[in-house]
Amino acid sequence: MKIDHAALYTFDLERLRAFYEDYFDGKANKQYRNEKTGLQTYFISFADGARLELMTRPELEECERSRLWTGWTHLAFKAGTCENVDALTERLRADGYEVTSGPRVTGDGYYESCVLDPDGNTVEITA
Repeated sequence: MKIDHAALYTFDLERLRAFYEDYFDGKANKQYRNEKTGLQTYFISFADGARLELMTRPELEECERSRLWTGWTHLAFKAGTCENVDALTERLRADGYEVTSGPRVTGDGYYESCVLDPDGNTVEITA
């Protein structure tokens, strides 16, 4: 058994697509639109075969932004080396994204940093 993809809703589909393409070398498919429901999605594919589905739909109301969601805690990308973690973390910081931790060695031995994507989701970058 393996995970096929992770998915999340966003209020700004294009902003999130660009974030995962620009910083994590993802490649988006052609945007899917369901004319009946208004659902719009992208699948972002990564070199190792992992995929991330970004979704939006018209009924996501502004008031939903303040709801407490209980979803994933983070999405982790493996950068390969400590130097790559450092470089990507600094690039994201320089571009105005919030770095919430690291780079550091965690208690369980991982070298990582955590940043927030444009929607406030935690993205973990590991060596």
